[in-house]
Amino acid sequence: MAEVIVAFSKPENGKNIKNVLMKNGFHVAATCISAAQTLTAAEDLESGIVVCGSHFADMMYTELRECLPGYIDMLVIAQPAHMAAGRAEHLVLLAMPLKVNELIGTMEMMTRTQQRRGRRRKKPIARSQEDLETIKRAKEILITRNRMEEGEAHHYLQKCSMENGTNLVETAQMVISLAGG
Repeated sequence: MAEVIVAFSKPENGKNIKNVLMKNGFHVAATCISAAQTLTAAEDLESGIVVCGSHFADMMYTELRECLPGYIDMLVIAQPAHMAAGRAEHLVLLAMPLKVNELIGTMEMMTRTQQRRGRRRKKPIARSQEDLETIKRAKEILITRNRMEEGEAHHYLQKCSMENGTNLVETAQMVISLAGG
């Protein structure tokens, strides 16, 4: 069964969805209240499904989908008015009010689809101590100069890395060099 990340800006909504999923045999790996937390939790999964609302304090679900790896699918539960017109790959939308059987049926379908695709994430790259220090230093610069929190700084590095087609260490080195360090 797929790993599930439940992510809602209101903790009580996340708790309710988590309880329904767990009662129906799904393994909830993490419960998050921000997009940054969700991205961090997704790093630890080889495959999985993010069940979330339409918006967080730090970004909308469409932006979160763009930042998530392709091996993670997303199920958005929201009022129809909060759903963007465009569709994205690996994205399923469920309109509120939500019926439990619709949620479970959709999750089962998404899980089967993932299993058929046989998507597996490669093992995380083993980083040298020097690379880890470079990433840490870049995050410290972002935290200090841009008043970011650690999760936001990490997310920023990830996003820039994906947008520029560079790996995380190269992106961290660019941040350090631009900061004059």
